Amino acid sequence: MAEHGHSHVHGHTHGPVDPSIISTGRGLWAVKLSFWGLMATALIQTVVILFSGSVALLADTIHNFADAASAIPLGFAFLLARRKPTRDFPYGLGRSEDLAGLIIVLLILLSASVAGYESVRRLFHPQPVTHLWAVIAASLVGFIGNEAVAVFRIRVGKEIESAALVADGYHSGADGFTSLAVLLGAIGVKLGFPLADPVIGLLITIAILGIVFQSAKTVFARMLDGVEPEVLDEIDHAARHAAGVRGVTEARARWIGHRLQAEINVAVDPKMSVSEGHAVAKEVHHQLLHHVKSLSGALVHVHPLGELDDDRHRFAPHSHDGLPVHTH
Repeated sequence: MAEHGHSHVHGHTHGPVDPSIISTGRGLWAVKLSFWGLMATALIQTVVILFSGSVALLADTIHNFADAASAIPLGFAFLLARRKPTRDFPYGLGRSEDLAGLIIVLLILLSASVAGYESVRRLFHPQPVTHLWAVIAASLVGFIGNEAVAVFRIRVGKEIESAALVADGYHSGADGFTSLAVLLGAIGVKLGFPLADPVIGLLITIAILGIVFQSAKTVFARMLDGVEPEVLDEIDHAARHAAGVRGVTEARARWIGHRLQAEINVAVDPKMSVSEGHAVAKEVHHQLLHHVKSLSGALVHVHPLGELDDDRHRFAPHSHDGLPVHTH
């Protein structure tokens, strides 16, 4: 069944107003504010690096710059997601958000590589770290900046169901604690352990690599059409409680950016007319839009109750076009 538009007086609309327009607008707003917050944090830290020589702070600052830069592909992805579907892209360009997530993961990996290289180099070629109180202050600035951005990104990302934005938020949250690690390095140097600074730099690198793994896991799951089991449970539950539905034989869903697209097979009374079956499909679609968060639409297939068994939908073994005997 094709998607349809309808509205309700109790506070929301479907169809004429595409909810992805609203959510991508919030995404762009979150990306812009995050970018300037992290850029300001990184610039403050850069000033301290120039006269302190702290490689731990350098590693943290490189990563903060990379994190700020990640807003660029994410921003482009949200802009593309606002474009209407076309014949070439009938589902729209929401999947560009997954591509942006992949670019973000690569940026994080690059920042880890640079930070790791500089830390190892400083281990073999130690340099004095000065202005330790400024280094400590810069680490606290990094912690506060990253934590503020993390809370903001995760909150907005969960609201609009954006895996890329949530992954970026958790990434920023971990960055806050890596910034605090810089403080430990400065204390170590103050206590007479000059190698504490590059060692902390290496620990920060390891922490960043952990972020790479977690973020990649989330992003690749979306790229491979992974969906949370509870989402399918919600779809199944909503469909079963629609008037006229006698059973649900199959439910599927996939993320297109931060919007869900579902496909579902429902069984109805075999005595129903085509028009009555169509009305049931409309009701199922209606219930899904009401009860499944971030759902943009669903394709509903209706079949008689006597065909609940999937085997009833398959052809008997046969051959054609020179192919071996097979079924469907």
